[in-house]
Amino acid sequence: MRAMVLERLGAVAEGRDPLEARTLPVPAPAPGRILLRVLACGVCHTELDEIEGRTPPPHLPVVPGHEVVGRVEQLGSGVMRHRIGDRVGVGWINASTGREDENLAPEFVATGRDVDGGYAEYMTVPEQYAFRIPDTFADAEAAPLLCAGAIGHRALRLTGLADGGALGLMGFGASAHLVLQLARHVHPRSKIAVFAREPQARAFALSLGADWAGASDARPPFPLTAIIDTTPAWKPVVDALARLAPGGRLVINAIRKEDADKPALLGLSYHDHLWMEREVKTVANLTGRDIEEFLAIAAAIPIRPVVTTYPLADANRALRELRAGGGTGAKVLIP
Repeated sequence: MRAMVLERLGAVAEGRDPLEARTLPVPAPAPGRILLRVLACGVCHTELDEIEGRTPPPHLPVVPGHEVVGRVEQLGSGVMRHRIGDRVGVGWINASTGREDENLAPEFVATGRDVDGGYAEYMTVPEQYAFRIPDTFADAEAAPLLCAGAIGHRALRLTGLADGGALGLMGFGASAHLVLQLARHVHPRSKIAVFAREPQARAFALSLGADWAGASDARPPFPLTAIIDTTPAWKPVVDALARLAPGGRLVINAIRKEDADKPALLGLSYHDHLWMEREVKTVANLTGRDIEEFLAIAAAIPIRPVVTTYPLADANRALRELRAGGGTGAKVLIP
């Protein structure tokens, strides 16, 4: 099978291909696992964190990719949940304990980091961590729902936002453009402010129903009860805290932060940013329940992901464009 393989860590930069095109054997599904023929795989910022060493794979080489839509091609012994031909999705969680807090468990196994993922024509996964894809979504549309959407669903829940409370979205990439659509549905009376560097992203947010859009250091015309930060940087954290209403909560939805602007934290003021019972919470991974719940909600709304597709062989180009920023919505590879 064709696969794009991470063989060594390093910067994702213009002129450098971090992944190598390889031909690998098609994996055989072990007991309790299923073999998928990959139909689409989203490109997530976490892949940059893996490749550049902020959350490095425990072993190399590895096939990245954790927003996978595929058809069940073969069943390992004992599989009961799926049949050959089923269309299913796989997210960041590849295996864990099955408990409510499985996202925090030491046993957590990440797709595309700890085991091979979906930047390939085939992959395997435990049957309980493959989730039926609603028919309303095309393959490429469904891919970003499995991480960017599901983790956004978890982040929105962790804000504790009640309908009518104002929500801020710091950064407007793949996850935030799905969260905005989700929040519009579950909190119809809530105002939504979007903070983004690029004018194109701000215009995109307004087209999806945001009430206000501005740069990260701008101030919306209404106080914010909660903010979700999806950026890889530190300055937006400080900016977000300065825009929270008293008693508000900032939820940081990022597996890692980069160090380039870490000195921005020196501008943090206890009085201006933290006092008055403001809170900071992080999102750590996700559970199988998060994915299953979100897919059903996304189909009911229905959420409409905006995607740009690339051939699997162009995975390096997609990663470089993700690193450079710009563009709208999510990036998806098609084998």
